[in-house]
Amino acid sequence: MKIATWNIERLKHKASLDLITLACEQANADILVLTETDERVKPQYKYCLQTPKLIGLEQTYYQPTENRVSIFTNYECVKRHPTYDEYTALCIELKTERGNLLVYGTIIGIYGNRHRSFEEDLAKQLADIERLSFGNQNLCVVGDFNCSFADNYYYTKSGRTAMTAAFAKNQLALLTRNTSECIDHIAISEKFLTGDTIQIECSNFVQLLRTA
Repeated sequence: MKIATWNIERLKHKASLDLITLACEQANADILVLTETDERVKPQYKYCLQTPKLIGLEQTYYQPTENRVSIFTNYECVKRHPTYDEYTALCIELKTERGNLLVYGTIIGIYGNRHRSFEEDLAKQLADIERLSFGNQNLCVVGDFNCSFADNYYYTKSGRTAMTAAFAKNQLALLTRNTSECIDHIAISEKFLTGDTIQIECSNFVQLLRTA
């Protein structure tokens, strides 16, 4: 299985839209999570689930085609689970060859980790994660965490501590923990990885997880 995530930064490089779409397709991921995204990015997948458009929230700030999270996959989507903020976090349950997997695509702190809203957003998303982990379900939390874990690149001490504790409590392995200058992450249920070989790949565009 291959999982990828990429913050495409509201298409600030929109002149390269075709190249962005091509890069998404060439990642050849089973599950691709895009954040700060736009419906004009349309890689070829059987399923595409998205958070709502943002134009109604701040009319003068967002473009009509923008949304915060999109999940692309060829796995069958069997259920959509509620999240505390439908505009910022999206959770879908996928039927995979390894059993059902809940994929929680998210941005933690849409204005960055120094904004006063970050702590509140983080607390509510961690409550989502604990609720979704209940009952021995397999969960993958993936997206823009606005926190590095391997260095002092971009983080708050309280945010890093809270996320680390929540992942440990809910038995999620933060696979990207040791990646330097990284705020886009993949955390997944430890039991879902049993017996796997894991490989992390990073580039300017996308961060990948392979399990085999």
